[in-house]
Amino acid sequence: MPEVRLIGAEGEQLGVVATKDALRQASSAGLDLVEVAANASPPVCKILDYGKFKYHEQKKAAQAKKNQVIIQVKEITLRPVTEENDYQVKMKKMIKFLNNGDKLKVTMRFRGREVAHKEIGMKLMLRIEQDLQEYGKIEAKPKMEGRMMSMTFGSLTAKKSKSAKDNEKKMAGQA
Repeated sequence: MPEVRLIGAEGEQLGVVATKDALRQASSAGLDLVEVAANASPPVCKILDYGKFKYHEQKKAAQAKKNQVIIQVKEITLRPVTEENDYQVKMKKMIKFLNNGDKLKVTMRFRGREVAHKEIGMKLMLRIEQDLQEYGKIEAKPKMEGRMMSMTFGSLTAKKSKSAKDNEKKMAGQA
């Protein structure tokens, strides 16, 4: 590249200069010439300390990774002969998962001759769908896969990143 658009150490525009001149200016300042925008025409280079530049880039990448939201798929397994109390315990857990912003997969496992009575399992799945209506939206209707019937729910509340939670705590502390 014969010439580059040069930005000085203080952030001032030095204009389009020859690459050799840019390198000379950087070495006279005791700093490095770093290409910041290679796809621009002419490429943009900045006079700065390369070690410091790399450090700030790593910090930016770490912050972006920290702010990333990870949605997990939680799975609850039932049987078509699940008793009422067990059902209520599982329901509380399902509601907790959906309120936390996770996806939920409800799986019903059929054993032995239970597979002949799929309608019992379907009835229980429809009951679960009704009970979870206000906490999540159904993403996959109940379907049979071998000896298992499954359906998937998505949360109505969006999962928040760690920095968003921290900001809410700060705002609550100020109020």
